[in-house]
Amino acid sequence: MISGSTIVLMVGGSIAAYKSAELIRLLKKKDARVRVVLTEAGAKFITPMTLQTLAGERVRAETFSLQEEAAVGHIELADSADAVLVAPATADLIAKAANGIADDLCTTVLLASTAPLVFAPAMNVNMWNNAATQENVSKLRARGALVLEPGDGFLACGWTGSGRLPEYDAILQALGTATSPQDYAGTRVLVTAGATREHLDPIRFVSNRSSGKMGYAIAQSAASRGADVTLISGPSALTPPAGVKTINVTTALEMHRAVMEQVGAPADLKKHQKQYVFMVAAVSDHRPAEISSSKLKHSKDEEYSIRMVPSPDILRELGSTRESIEAQSGMPLRLIGFAAETGEQDELIAWAQEKLTKKNSDLIVGNFAHDSFEKNTNRVWLLDRTGRQEEISTADKLLVAAKIVARARKL
Repeated sequence: MISGSTIVLMVGGSIAAYKSAELIRLLKKKDARVRVVLTEAGAKFITPMTLQTLAGERVRAETFSLQEEAAVGHIELADSADAVLVAPATADLIAKAANGIADDLCTTVLLASTAPLVFAPAMNVNMWNNAATQENVSKLRARGALVLEPGDGFLACGWTGSGRLPEYDAILQALGTATSPQDYAGTRVLVTAGATREHLDPIRFVSNRSSGKMGYAIAQSAASRGADVTLISGPSALTPPAGVKTINVTTALEMHRAVMEQVGAPADLKKHQKQYVFMVAAVSDHRPAEISSSKLKHSKDEEYSIRMVPSPDILRELGSTRESIEAQSGMPLRLIGFAAETGEQDELIAWAQEKLTKKNSDLIVGNFAHDSFEKNTNRVWLLDRTGRQEEISTADKLLVAAKIVARARKL
């Protein structure tokens, strides 16, 4: 919760630094204490006096201040934080944080802090898309930092694309996630993510457009709230979150086997009292009946057919064997399914409701494929057994994941 938290705000050297003033005002309105660290480059865009007036505390800028370092000021700042927010986070700050460079007060505090880290990027679109920046972002996310996606639009440099500071609401939601309670401590969480691949021959396969981002975000959110998380992932370019056990699979049969082995494993009752399964993966509903051992040959003038057979319905099997799984593992089981559909909203809700009942689940997360696949954002509807429906409007998948995980904990 932001209210009552101490937020250490790092202001980097970007034209978007002027937006940090409004961020401070919004944080103060939520009853947070804001301690500001202004980089040398950031001071070229906004004055310490402006930030100090809004925060109500002296702005820090110097690493080697005799007055502050008499009390080892950079460590005191790091230790005081409930969350550290870097906004705007420039490519330079992201690179230094990812690689452990501490050459000014801002990066020194980042290295010394054990608090959750939130980065709100702002930079030129080409700088954001540069392979080096993306590699650094992946490093930070793999360590558990929450790096938001920049907004799209016209940039101060004249380019158009991704690079705008994320919207204030997105940043505040991210801080809310970062300061979340450890309410999943003592739970075991299993998350499936990504697409499966069903092979036709050694070269070709049938799959779908799922990137795995939603499932990875669920895993990160649950881990950040204290859960012992296992992620079962289909092929994905994503880096698993820090502290999450990852099992890589390819086919629906492999995912089925891995899920059933993990969910039925006996609990260490000193560590786990409850088990949650989030079936986020886009598992192929059907697979080829036969897999050729060599490349299928064909002529451009010939037609050929592929006979498909059903893949295991993992969620349905979990729902139908819930009691035996609970007896085997020694823990209550909560099932959260996902339904990616096309069509109209009433059709989506109807199908999600049907899936909730047929698969004996506790919660179904419905969404449109066009809102999610190959995107960094999502829009979802939550349906539970009581008939309650809740819409989570379009937001960064990390933020949507945080709300889903928070809702699931109440089951």
